Amino acid sequence: MTSEVIAAQWNAQCDAVLTIMRAGGGQAGLARPDQVAGKTGLEILQAMLSGALPYPHIADTLDFALIEASFGSATFQSTPQLKHYNPLGSVHGGWYATLLDSALGCAVQSTLPVGRSYTTAELGVNIVRAASHQTGPLRAIANVLHSGRQLATAEARIVGPDGKLYAHATTTCLVFEVPAR
Repeated sequence: MTSEVIAAQWNAQCDAVLTIMRAGGGQAGLARPDQVAGKTGLEILQAMLSGALPYPHIADTLDFALIEASFGSATFQSTPQLKHYNPLGSVHGGWYATLLDSALGCAVQSTLPVGRSYTTAELGVNIVRAASHQTGPLRAIANVLHSGRQLATAEARIVGPDGKLYAHATTTCLVFEVPAR
């Protein structure tokens, strides 16, 4: 299969996910504590994908979307745009880092039981290929390496439809009990 065919499939999948989210009432926002109470991390992500829960505002800000979530993994998609460029005329490193951090965090979240949450404690990013507004869709694919009671680690890669690697990252997340409200 050619990279053009894969890119078209990726874009069709992304459009389908966004359509389902919006049809379910999904929009950017913050979930209320009562909306996530009693849900595992994976159930929260699945509720976002169905539109039952809002997705984070950062997804609109940087034009990316959660595409898939399963236990221990998450996939995001974005297409770099001119508005993501730095003054040097290339995609800003923060775009890569935010896309990777989002995928990594959601992969960790997918492993958490009811009443547990996380925050990023460490993020290491390596950009190995420049992306541009002509690159087309890219995917950040994250997988959990370890998910414990207090720490979780994961790794992710940003890849193109041709399989080329654009960036990779690792994270360490602090896992904690959600405070009672």
